[in-house]
Amino acid sequence: MRALIFTAPGQAEVQDVAPPEPGPGEVVVDVERAGVCGTDVELFTGGMDYFRTGRARHPLRPGHEWCGRVSATGEGVEPAWLGRRVTGDTMLGCGRCARCRAGRHHVCADLAELGISRGRAGALAEQVAVPVSALHLLPEEVDETLGALVEPGGNALRAVRATGLEPGGRLLIFGTGTIGLLTALFARAHGIEAHLLGRDSGELERARALGFAGVWTRSSLPGLAWHAVVDAANAPELPALALDLVEPAGRVVYIGLAAAPSTLDTRGMVLKDVTAVGVLGGSAGLAGAISAYATGAVDARPLVAATVGLAGTVDVLAGRRPPDAGPGPKIHIDPRC
Repeated sequence: MRALIFTAPGQAEVQDVAPPEPGPGEVVVDVERAGVCGTDVELFTGGMDYFRTGRARHPLRPGHEWCGRVSATGEGVEPAWLGRRVTGDTMLGCGRCARCRAGRHHVCADLAELGISRGRAGALAEQVAVPVSALHLLPEEVDETLGALVEPGGNALRAVRATGLEPGGRLLIFGTGTIGLLTALFARAHGIEAHLLGRDSGELERARALGFAGVWTRSSLPGLAWHAVVDAANAPELPALALDLVEPAGRVVYIGLAAAPSTLDTRGMVLKDVTAVGVLGGSAGLAGAISAYATGAVDARPLVAATVGLAGTVDVLAGRRPPDAGPGPKIHIDPRC
């Protein structure tokens, strides 16, 4: 089968590789759609810290936002899974430790991340092997585009939940990339007043096209009471700004990662009685994201600017958008093309 392989920092190619065989408790999925995200770009450039710590190494097969159909089952897997449309969790814990048993497999000490770490091959390929325990069924209302947006949607939904806001609360979101916009969409679906902070007119227009009127730059940001702030951007100065802007006794949710360390004065956190929450992975939000997509409460499809074949992935990773791409921040890959 064909698969995208990162062979060295900044080097990637489509290779013919042996198709996966399902191990005990696993299935093989024929991949119908996969997304490219910032994590994939970090893996492509070699800038991700996992390479320094040894959690990731070359060659590496990426892809952790995906959907497809089960085409083979391994020992111990019910044959009824065959032919089912699915997506899956990126975070694959050991299943045995105290964290996994408590439902916190995404912070398992032996965590393997599909397409990211510990050699677990990802879904930027025609097929991918996945533990059946990580699968989520997709209803027919969730098409291929939405199916490959479940993983980032799960992250965004977790961020919204972490704000603790009730309907009518006011939320400021840093960043108008995929996670920022998805967070705004899920917040709006929960009756929360969502505002976005972007950098330039192009980013702001992208958010306005989704129906958000509260779209600001730093210079135009009004002095409203921000009951919670979600940092879904990657600038090292923004975590401190989130703490400065949030209302006393409010919440700050950190889901974006900067390339450089951020400095945060915890005295402000204490004196404002602020709760800070970090969000790693979408595991606990995947089912909710699927439900929101299926009911139409959230339509994330406008976020996808284009879908290209597997051979076009290298250009996407290098920052070259397809010539016919729309304004959305996300590019999808159809490995069958």
